[in-house]
Amino acid sequence: MSNQPCKTQKPGMTGGHIYRVWQTAKHIAAHEDVDTFVVDLGALLHDIADFKFHDGDEEIGSHKAEKFLQSQNVSPKIIEHIKNIVANVSFKSKNHAQTFSSPELEVIQDADRLDALGAIGIARVFSFAGFAGNEIYNPAIKPNPNMSKEEYKQNKSTAINHFYEKLLLIKDRMNTKTGKKLAEHRHQFMKQYLEEFYLEWEGEK
Repeated sequence: MSNQPCKTQKPGMTGGHIYRVWQTAKHIAAHEDVDTFVVDLGALLHDIADFKFHDGDEEIGSHKAEKFLQSQNVSPKIIEHIKNIVANVSFKSKNHAQTFSSPELEVIQDADRLDALGAIGIARVFSFAGFAGNEIYNPAIKPNPNMSKEEYKQNKSTAINHFYEKLLLIKDRMNTKTGKKLAEHRHQFMKQYLEEFYLEWEGEK
C-alpha cells in the first residue's frame, strides 16, 4: 500500500494514517486487557469517513462502517461496538464530552491521538493547513484553546495555532499507560519544535 496520497485524497485520510494508527493500536493493546479483534477492526475503520471532509456529518463514519461490516457478516454485537468507536474516537474540542467508553475505544483513541503528535503530527498539521488554505503563522491571530465543539469544527486558524488549540492538549487526554508514555515523548518534541520555530521566525537563529 502506498503512503503517497493521490490528488483526490485528503490529508489524514491516506492509507499511511490508517496503517500507523492500526500498528500503534496493536502495540498499546498488547499491554491492555482488550478484545484484539475489535481493536483491529476499530483501528482500520476509525477514519472510514472523517466528518471534517463530509460537511461536518458526525454520523457518516458509523454508517459506512456498519454497512461494510454487515457485508462481511460480522456479528451485530461487534458491529454496534465498532459503530460507537468510530463515532467517539475523534478529538472535537477540549470541552467535548464523548458519549461512549470501552477499553477498546481507549486503545484506538490513544493510537489516533498519537498520530497527531510528534514528527508525523507536525507534518500533518502543515499538510492540512496547505489543503485548507490556512496561514502557517500570524502573530495577530491568537489561538483559542477553549473552543466549543462547533467552534472547533468551523475553525479557520493558523497551523501554529493548531498546536495550542489541539495538539498540546492531547497529552493530558490519553487513556492508557502506554499511550501516556508515548504521548509525553512526542509532546516534548513538539515543544522543542515550537521553540525553534519562533527563533527562526524572528531571525534569531
